[in-house]
Amino acid sequence: EPSLYTVKAILILDNDGDRLFAKYYDDTYPSVKEQKAFEKNIFNKTHRTDSEIALLEGLTVVYKSSIDLYFYVIGSSYENELMLMAVLNCLFDSLSQMLRKNVEKRALLENMEGLFLAVDEIVDGGVILESDPQQVVHRVLQSAKEQIKWSLLR
Repeated sequence: EPSLYTVKAILILDNDGDRLFAKYYDDTYPSVKEQKAFEKNIFNKTHRTDSEIALLEGLTVVYKSSIDLYFYVIGSSYENELMLMAVLNCLFDSLSQMLRKNVEKRALLENMEGLFLAVDEIVDGGVILESDPQQVVHRVLQSAKEQIKWSLLR
């Protein structure tokens, strides 16, 4: 049955399969231990393949790698892969613009606040809000300007 709650999780792992970023939107994996086990499983199944989609533990997983990072967007087994791929591409392209095409682990770790803002602009509570990277980057920059303004007023 159709639902607005499309995305179950967004993950970014390094090339050892360790978590750099994870945001789960439901309680499919309620504990950190279960989440880490799922992340290891997903990494082991996908890091040596060239495909972009996998079905794993009853979930649809779309993914992409860049240098030393692996990006994952996870939805239910009946979810539209194109919708999940739109989220993945939007996240990747937004980060690519924000990091000046240098999408790798060190640059990402130095710009985690931009990543958090971008993910919140793209998906909220599992509902896809935006799929245009230009709009996401614009809103992240606006949000950053607001935060600087408020910090100067204190």
